[in-house]
Amino acid sequence: MFFRNVRSFGELTICCKPELIKLGSSRLGCGRLKLHNSFHNSRRGAKRPRLEPNPLDNLSYESTPLNSKGLLKPFLFTVGVSTASLVGCVIWEYENLRTHAASLLRKPGTWLNSQQKKYSTHSKSEVNQLTKWWNSLRPSDKVFYPIFAANLLVFGAWRIRSLQPFMVKYFCSNPGGAAKCIPMVLSTFSHYSPFHLAANMYVLYSFMPAAVASLGKEQFVAMYLSAGVISSFASVLYKVLLNQPGLSLGASGAIMSVLSFVCLQYPDTRLSIIFLPMYTFAAGSAIKAIMAIDLAGVVLGWRFFDHAAHLGGALFGIVWCYWGGQHVWGNRDKFLQYYHNFRKDTR
Repeated sequence: MFFRNVRSFGELTICCKPELIKLGSSRLGCGRLKLHNSFHNSRRGAKRPRLEPNPLDNLSYESTPLNSKGLLKPFLFTVGVSTASLVGCVIWEYENLRTHAASLLRKPGTWLNSQQKKYSTHSKSEVNQLTKWWNSLRPSDKVFYPIFAANLLVFGAWRIRSLQPFMVKYFCSNPGGAAKCIPMVLSTFSHYSPFHLAANMYVLYSFMPAAVASLGKEQFVAMYLSAGVISSFASVLYKVLLNQPGLSLGASGAIMSVLSFVCLQYPDTRLSIIFLPMYTFAAGSAIKAIMAIDLAGVVLGWRFFDHAAHLGGALFGIVWCYWGGQHVWGNRDKFLQYYHNFRKDTR
């Protein structure tokens, strides 16, 4: 999750050098945020003079003084979103199971099936190709593609100049802004830099199959959404405690929870860096090293990544791995029974 610095009233300025956004120096974890601006420069040559001012120049956003009292609403919002994700997951699982059971009960016998196939007038060519493609996907892909589409849609919205003040307000987590809560979720689907988006989606796509195979798609979605808002709150908490206001965006916090979960579930799995495939290392050692780097970034105040959000997401993945399966999902049978009785009473 990248983030940027805020001065007294927070000005965002773009350098003349290619695709850099300069920030103040007091921002948590990141003094400068490098954001690609190729979209805005694509219509003008490198040596041609600028004919009109860039609307991102001197774009200001509000940054009120930070204090601990302002943490109450983000904390309650974090608890609410996490609880809603868990409840929604259990209901989703129940409805999927109920639909599957109902379809099996309605399934005709073998003889009736053969007669229907014999006299059927519908050919295979009439089947919707998009439906066939969707049904052929792995369960993890059926979760990844909607997440990727949402991130891609928000990435495209950043390219519309008239929307950028709106994007800064609602798609960047800002503890000093008027909108504190909603951006904690929306910012996890927000990327300005193409490299930032590509890197996050590549890591998510690589580790999602193992996570979905272990959790199921319903539990994975609940974990991902909860991790996104919890990592955002970890970033907000760190900024408030150190009085270092600034903006944060990116899915890295949520992805770190997926990474830590998979590495703890399969610690002996051999991983490698994409540019150095000849060197491999155990997944369990990898997550320890990554978390150690983020911890050092938090303690030493490194200013390139939002290390607090990364660390919060990784810790949540560990908690989900060791505690969630035993307690949260162990108690879901009680909720399922309550929901089942509720459905019977409302019929």
